[in-house]
Amino acid sequence: MTPNPLFGVFLHWLGGLASASFYVPYRKVRHWSWEIFWLTGGVFSWVLAPWVFAYFRTNDLIGVLSAAPQSEWGWCFFFGLLWAWAG
Repeated sequence: MTPNPLFGVFLHWLGGLASASFYVPYRKVRHWSWEIFWLTGGVFSWVLAPWVFAYFRTNDLIGVLSAAPQSEWGWCFFFGLLWAWAG
C-alpha cells in the first residue's frame, strides 16, 4: 500500500471534528453536573458507539469476534485496562 499523505490529513481532520463535536449536545442540558456529562458521554463513546459502528462495518460481528483466537482476548483486555487507567 502506497502512502497517501492527503488521506492521512483528511483522517486527522475528521478525528478533530469528531472530538470537537462531542460536546455539542451538552448545550441543551446545562443543568446537569459534570459527572453526568462524563458518564453519558462515556457510555455512548466507549460502550454503545463501538458496537454500533462494528455492527455496520462487518457482515457477521459475532462470527468475527468468535473467530478471534482466545489468546488475543487477554491482550485486548490488558491494553483496554491500560487505556482506562491512563485516561
